[in-house]
Amino acid sequence: MENQRNLRKERIGVVTSSAMEKTVTVSVSRRVKHAKYGKFITFSKKFHAHDETNDCNNGDTVRIMETRPMSKTKVWRVVEIIERAK
Repeated sequence: MENQRNLRKERIGVVTSSAMEKTVTVSVSRRVKHAKYGKFITFSKKFHAHDETNDCNNGDTVRIMETRPMSKTKVWRVVEIIERAK
């Protein structure tokens, strides 16, 4: 059981919305090099994550981990707040 927990996906992103109760929206960005032209392109995706303590604010950098489905759109949870917004 302990090994299963370590295999879950983790992402690092920035909180873009904390208006919902015990839920935050986290924007995760990744940079990919274009195959033909070589230019780096930034892709971003938004995830809804469970924030049990309502501790996150907009602009915080957080680590999220995949978890069981908590609602229709929420399958991630906040593991830790890496950096607070200034």
